[in-house]
Amino acid sequence: MAEQKYWLMKSEPEVFSIDDLAGKPKKTGGWDGVRNYQARNFMKAMKLGDRAFFYHSSCEPPGIAGIVEIARLAYPDPTQFDGKSEYFEPRATKDKPVWFQVDVKLVEKLPRLLSLDELRGMPALSGMVLLKRGSRLSIQPVTPTEWDAILRCFRK
Repeated sequence: MAEQKYWLMKSEPEVFSIDDLAGKPKKTGGWDGVRNYQARNFMKAMKLGDRAFFYHSSCEPPGIAGIVEIARLAYPDPTQFDGKSEYFEPRATKDKPVWFQVDVKLVEKLPRLLSLDELRGMPALSGMVLLKRGSRLSIQPVTPTEWDAILRCFRK
């Protein structure tokens, strides 16, 4: 059996928030609109049951709002085929899609937002991709050590 991996998935709350996900049927929704090749490749590497931190970005304050689980493996993002979508991709065809998405299921909305400033103050996270200068990826790997350190903030 494949080892579970951990991720951090960023979304602007005005576009898609943890509360939006909580309001969907079965608390499950597609993570669409990713338009970065490395982030796309991370989604293609995800396995069912992998866990991810749901991170609210481009807001004040940014931070981790909850935990989601990968509920459906990567499949073509339908927004790339919609000429009216801001995520339309003219190069994409049904036979050769360019962009992919996964479905995520809400596991838990955290009791409070764990802010970016708080994350920066945790020595165990000094190597975390999120905290590296210039890291803007919307989907990032998280090590088991980083995952556990963040969970300890809420499991005291």
